[in-house]
Amino acid sequence: MRSHSRRNFIKGVGASLGASLLFSPFYDSIANAAPGKKPKRLLIFFTMGTAPEVWKPKSVSGETPTFSDATSPLEQVKEHIVMVDGLPSASPGNNHGSADGITGMGYHSAGPYGLISVDQFILEKLKPPTQIPSLLLGADTSGGKTGFYKNNNLVPIGSPMSAYSTVFSGVGPTTPVPNDTSAEDRLRRRKSILDNLKGEITTLKGNLGAEQKYKLDLHLESLRQIEQRLSTAMPGGGQGGGGCAVPTAPSGDMTNAMKANQLHLDILVGAFACDITRIGAIQWGSDQAMNVNLPEIGLTDEEHNGLIHGNDPGHVKLIKLEKWLHEQFVGVIKKLKELPEADGSGSLLDNTLVAWCRDMGDAPAHTQNEMKFVLASGNGGYLKTSPGGRFIQSKERHERVLLSLCDAMGVTDYAGFGDPTLSAKSPLPGLAAT
Repeated sequence: MRSHSRRNFIKGVGASLGASLLFSPFYDSIANAAPGKKPKRLLIFFTMGTAPEVWKPKSVSGETPTFSDATSPLEQVKEHIVMVDGLPSASPGNNHGSADGITGMGYHSAGPYGLISVDQFILEKLKPPTQIPSLLLGADTSGGKTGFYKNNNLVPIGSPMSAYSTVFSGVGPTTPVPNDTSAEDRLRRRKSILDNLKGEITTLKGNLGAEQKYKLDLHLESLRQIEQRLSTAMPGGGQGGGGCAVPTAPSGDMTNAMKANQLHLDILVGAFACDITRIGAIQWGSDQAMNVNLPEIGLTDEEHNGLIHGNDPGHVKLIKLEKWLHEQFVGVIKKLKELPEADGSGSLLDNTLVAWCRDMGDAPAHTQNEMKFVLASGNGGYLKTSPGGRFIQSKERHERVLLSLCDAMGVTDYAGFGDPTLSAKSPLPGLAAT
């Protein structure tokens, strides 16, 4: 049998029944996924830099950290996390507003995608078959630049009400219209196409070699996932089953950016649970300012001028803020861990990589010389984890962590991302489970 590229082979099998027209985005996703890796979700939690002495563990035994006061909430999910420190960017002297944070490249890029952040690069490569390709949220980000780029700086949705309407409009059970069978007819027709296609593939497998059988098995797995989604489809257009539950509509004082972002986090988790998106991100403030109004912990200030460069001896206020942010990060991990996958393959966290990224490593010094990350995944997830947590100190370029995010999502062709002169264009060693 003539050799085919993986994508052309998959699409060619489905073409006889027109399935490539119905499900071609899904074929693209499966075709680009790395062999042996299940397609995953990515959630980026993005903030400006911090003071290194606040973030670093109190001590490290082997790779096991003793968390600082600021990072102490990580203790609750330590078996799921990896902290990475010490990584310089391409331009260590760049500071607030530099695009380096999650693009891996300074203020410009000559690559085919232009200046692009890792979330958008993954989106370009995978084109996931979801209602919303990527979901960028974040209140109070208009005072400066964000970390997200696709040539130009991308602005997240700031209003929780707008985000909720954008994500969940038409999702969930609805009252059927009498005599309206169009949705049922479409569902029945698509299931019929799947049944015929699976029958053709099963027959075809008997005449193929091992390599092509492997490709057909991959294709059958994609059809099983489509079938699962069709079987649980809701009348309103979203996906049911598993942990899919539309969160309640946002309420309360949404002029408080910190509270608004808590609502945004619930929206992101709900969008993941209902498979409305697989690439999501939240940004806290901008590169210039984050207005902090948290009277419950006795903190009302502005992060940049008040906590990073203001009169804050011993970083007492900054520690309070960082601890609160870590609580929000941990809360997302817990919510993803509590929600089951629709296909029963574990929790949402098992198939999600959560990455806390920053625009600088040392905010008081305005440098990107020691970029910092906190990564989290579930049981059998992408990361190599240990019961006590892991802390990795590395002098490799921070772009290699961003390439690990690509690798986790099944993207292994890095051409067009980051610094074209980076010699070690590969994920950071020691992060991924073997």
